[in-house]
Amino acid sequence: MTRYRVFLLLFLVTLVGGLLYGRSLWWSIAGALFALIVLSLFWAWTGVNWLRVARRSNARVAEVGQVIEEEFRLTNLGWLPKLWVEVRDKSTLPGHYASRVVGWIGGRKWRGWRVKTVCRERGRFELGPVAVRSGDPLGIYQMERKIELRHILLVYPLVYEFREFPLPVGYIPGGQALRRRTHFTTTNASGVREYVYGDSINRIHWGLSAKRNKLVVKEFELDPMTELFIAIDLFQGVHFDLREALFDEGMDDAPVLTSNTSTDTAAPVVEIVAPDQIFPLPPSTEEYAISIAASVAKYFLRQDRAVGLGGYAKHREIITGERGERQLNKLMETLAVLKADGDLPFERMLRAELPQLPRGTTVIAISPSPDLHWAEAVQQATHSGLRVVAIVIEAQTFGGTASNADVIAALAETGAVVRTIKCGEPIPEAIARNVVR
Repeated sequence: MTRYRVFLLLFLVTLVGGLLYGRSLWWSIAGALFALIVLSLFWAWTGVNWLRVARRSNARVAEVGQVIEEEFRLTNLGWLPKLWVEVRDKSTLPGHYASRVVGWIGGRKWRGWRVKTVCRERGRFELGPVAVRSGDPLGIYQMERKIELRHILLVYPLVYEFREFPLPVGYIPGGQALRRRTHFTTTNASGVREYVYGDSINRIHWGLSAKRNKLVVKEFELDPMTELFIAIDLFQGVHFDLREALFDEGMDDAPVLTSNTSTDTAAPVVEIVAPDQIFPLPPSTEEYAISIAASVAKYFLRQDRAVGLGGYAKHREIITGERGERQLNKLMETLAVLKADGDLPFERMLRAELPQLPRGTTVIAISPSPDLHWAEAVQQATHSGLRVVAIVIEAQTFGGTASNADVIAALAETGAVVRTIKCGEPIPEAIARNVVR
């Protein structure tokens, strides 16, 4: 039985005693209990009201392994002091421990603290809301009030820096270059046309404009061998997580990502700091595939290449090839929330999407699948004039049962550049190494 029910029961007993016996002692005790209940209720109500909670984050976008910092300020707007206030943070970011119990906030005073958290998982997370909870000194009543104070944090996948990346030897099918106009300024000028409103001034051909006595602008086309398309296998039936495999075997020592925290309760500003560390990837084929795709996209976009992305999750996710920082942000935002929950095998995705790509496009295919059918789809793509780099994630090292050896051999026979990745293996070194060609 909670305390307020005990006091309420005592009050009812004394009230009945006063009504039955009419003695002043019963009425005095009943009056004191009633006053105590009312004052305690008022104290608890003021404890969660006349409060202002402010939170400020140093970032709305982060990357796995980066540290975000949030600053909290709890202000007492009233004249009555607060004995204690519990602030419960209901954020969905893993490892983000921002809840605190703050003691004694004087009238018109404030208390603050800071929280530093290592982003351990990619995805879209919500920071907030918060709930404040307080009560009276005797603990008769405790009240809670929810404060809708929230914002979205997007955590990008872990990105590795590549020094080099293997690509097939370039060729131009049929001996003729593929001509595609672009609004970007490239090294390939394809011709001129009359100026129209909205054209950039730096594209005006001043010499030819002077000869023709009217403004003429230059037109450009893409390099036929610079576009890349990253294809990710998101079929849920081929992805494995070593932690789940160890858990299924009844082992309690599955590798988990943890961080130590320390709290200084004596200082007015408290920090929860995660240690500086090299952040590892979770032992999951899904996380490896997403991280490789993000790393490849960043590597080639930094080289001013046009990069596209495709994968069949619950929905068809296709991003056409473009260049620049805006394209990198678009790809990272997509990869941050992409899940391997698709219902279609990788082979179906390749056969549906690759024929739509221009001849000469380089396809980066990433998959842990042991199914030989996607190797056949790669062979069809190479015969259609596409160049393929196949990155095979060896599912057996992640708790899978089937071997990828037959797929690796079949991919090598198609003429694709093949790289293999094992669980715990450094990704840049594994991709740069000549495994199969």
